[in-house]
Amino acid sequence: MTAVRFLQIHTLHSYTAALLNRDDSGLAKRLPYGGVLRTRISSQCLKRHWRKAENDPHALLNLAGAVDSTRSRELVTKKVFDPMRARFAEDVLQELEPEFQKAVYGDKADKGKQSRQTLLLGAPELTWLATQAEALAQESAGDAKAAKKAVLAWAAAFKDNIKVFRENTSLPAGLAAALFGRMVTSDTAANIEAPVHVAHAFTVHASETESDYFTAVDDLKAEDDDSGADTIQETELTSGLFYGYVVIDLPGLIANCGGKSDLAGAKELSANIVHNLLYLIAEVSPGAKLGSTAPYDRASFLLVEAGDRQPRSLAGAFRKAVEPDLDQAVGALTRHLNRMDDAYATGEARRYLSLSDVALDSVEKLSLAGLAEWAKQRAGEAQ
Repeated sequence: MTAVRFLQIHTLHSYTAALLNRDDSGLAKRLPYGGVLRTRISSQCLKRHWRKAENDPHALLNLAGAVDSTRSRELVTKKVFDPMRARFAEDVLQELEPEFQKAVYGDKADKGKQSRQTLLLGAPELTWLATQAEALAQESAGDAKAAKKAVLAWAAAFKDNIKVFRENTSLPAGLAAALFGRMVTSDTAANIEAPVHVAHAFTVHASETESDYFTAVDDLKAEDDDSGADTIQETELTSGLFYGYVVIDLPGLIANCGGKSDLAGAKELSANIVHNLLYLIAEVSPGAKLGSTAPYDRASFLLVEAGDRQPRSLAGAFRKAVEPDLDQAVGALTRHLNRMDDAYATGEARRYLSLSDVALDSVEKLSLAGLAEWAKQRAGEAQ
């Protein structure tokens, strides 16, 4: 049997009267496709909600072996040096910190946080940096000049030393980087290729939007004050049935989870990640304005494919916009999938979940629990 390389996950989610993902003007993000303007949810928005679903029963950080990550321009300040300030002289720390900032963020990073890239570091990397800073501060014995000399020598060997550390540490950049990658402009050797590829979700139909005019009344306003509402505002609300698409490169995920040093452990962790990630994709809603729109939904349709050929989206099923109806959307997707099978015969194994009355041809229908377990087993077949 050919080993599984890719898992492809296709979803349909429905949201009503929501503002899921805004642009810089505060309006819903959009995407022109097939000559029709659609409502869009960015891939960055989707990934963040899956990554930050910390209280969910299937949170990724609940998995054995998972390691947290933190994204910030102030990692060195807040995670490395702030915890040291009560124990070491400030003039010593002032000599050390600029070199640590430049080592992590690049040559101009000591000019202030605005000069730094927003960077993702894992808990092991942050702990290693804190240990290094602590050792230099102790060695200086309160002497700022000694601290300056020591940190310059440390900075000269930084890239070699952290390279060795990363190569000998499981998930040095944390689980978020292992799944969604990392780009470090100041150190290309620290870049991590993303094995989980997430497309922007878009409505299968034309954008449905409304400008929502609303008011707020001052409860303490005098009874004889007839000036009207105290606050008048306007926002945009959208409704839609969204197609989403995710690809998991299983060998890449295994490698990022420590496959070079512990293949068995990395494969087990990767399979568990796939299991939990499927739950998060199906159940975690990307939404702002929670208190005023309650933008919660679970996938109305979820198709998982396992195979060894290059993935391909099924977005083409909706290039010609369909009616905002689940049965019509599933029907369009099924017809497109059948045409792709006839043309390419790539032979992916499939299982699906659906609330629609439209059935997929010759594909077993499962509950989410069954689908997650099936995907986990397929992930375990990857090399």
